[in-house]
Amino acid sequence: MDSDTEKTRSQMTATKSEPSTPSKKHKKRKRVAAEADPEKPQQVQATIRVIPGNPERIPPLVGYFPSGFDPTQNPDPDSTKVGVFRHKERGGTRLQVVVTPNKEPKVDFVGTSYAGEAQAGELCSYGLGILDKATQTLKIVPIASNKIFRLEAKIQGLDSAGKEPAGSGIGELSTLEKAKRRNELHNLYGTKKSIRQNKKMQTLKQEDDPDSQNDLDAIKQGMIDREDTEASEGHKDRNTPPFNASATTPHEAYPLDKIITTEEWKFLQDIYKLSEGGAEISQVSFPAFVCNRVHKLQLIEDEDKRNKLSCIFSYITHLVKFKDLHSMDGFSSAKGHRFPSMIKDKFSTMFDAVSKRLSTEKNNLLISYVLVLTLFADEFQTSMTDIAKDLRMSNATLRTHYETLGCKVSKKNDVSTVTLPVPLQFPTVRRKRRNR
Repeated sequence: MDSDTEKTRSQMTATKSEPSTPSKKHKKRKRVAAEADPEKPQQVQATIRVIPGNPERIPPLVGYFPSGFDPTQNPDPDSTKVGVFRHKERGGTRLQVVVTPNKEPKVDFVGTSYAGEAQAGELCSYGLGILDKATQTLKIVPIASNKIFRLEAKIQGLDSAGKEPAGSGIGELSTLEKAKRRNELHNLYGTKKSIRQNKKMQTLKQEDDPDSQNDLDAIKQGMIDREDTEASEGHKDRNTPPFNASATTPHEAYPLDKIITTEEWKFLQDIYKLSEGGAEISQVSFPAFVCNRVHKLQLIEDEDKRNKLSCIFSYITHLVKFKDLHSMDGFSSAKGHRFPSMIKDKFSTMFDAVSKRLSTEKNNLLISYVLVLTLFADEFQTSMTDIAKDLRMSNATLRTHYETLGCKVSKKNDVSTVTLPVPLQFPTVRRKRRNR
């Protein structure tokens, strides 16, 4: 069969075909264009032989280098060694191909028959074509999909690090030098994806940068100081938000920046946008505490203060809805609530929301966060009526929670008022004496 010269400039190397009968495969002749001269292709008369698969013989192995390594760049045929290994304990079905260039640095390119393309199902058959110009014969042999090897670069001795003899060159290298050498070899022979991942890891570590190391040490020291401060304040033991027992003002007693982080403020703009747009905020979607105070936003002239108060309202809403979401009596009112992903992830971690119900300890901690924010919303003089309804608690039980935070509850004209005196004074546990 004649082939168009313009369509056959590249040498025919592989084809997909079905085995022919023995009587036809030796007699059929085709005209194949071989690339002898890029400017003037030549036509070659060749005999095509389709060799069927033989279960007693292993089919050809095909390997490729995703790193871009080309073993044909060196004209010396002995410059690269190729080895094929078979797994004895797996019935001989697993193969491993190892390509080793005889040059520094020492790197092996390893591919296995149970990874890469072998993981995918064999949906079609493959063939490899080899043109012998001397005999003018084109041999086509089948290739199994699990015999296509992705040859990944592996540094020699990396898996046995620390087991080198004392006199070896690798053993004499320092840890930093070995890490630097592995990094250079990885950037030279690794895939693009692995190189990107390695660069990200190096950026995070920054072991060789003194300035970055100093910054990292400062961050670690700051975390240690913060943990020591929190431990000395004892808010974890008291199951309350972070506090400062020696504060001289109520705003400093429970620092707001330790309750709502800087990154969270931008995700708390829902009530602010609704109030600016004139939309109605109903108790169907928001707690009664928020609905009864949202009118305060229109009375605040300063935009920053108005935005800050609306964010506190939003945070209270998310806390109350999160509590309802993990309770039997409030689940229906919270199942349609939309949490910002960052806020919900923080709540799930802080309150250990691993099941449908919160533990008693974590439920009390969540209530403490809500009550502290109600103090901020009402300038540290609030009532318990509406927030008790939102939390589905009695006034007596809620009063105990406020007192645990160091608050003082006073009653005048049948109205209970909660204030926060400073410095904080927490109630002491009274023990009854036993009569002897």
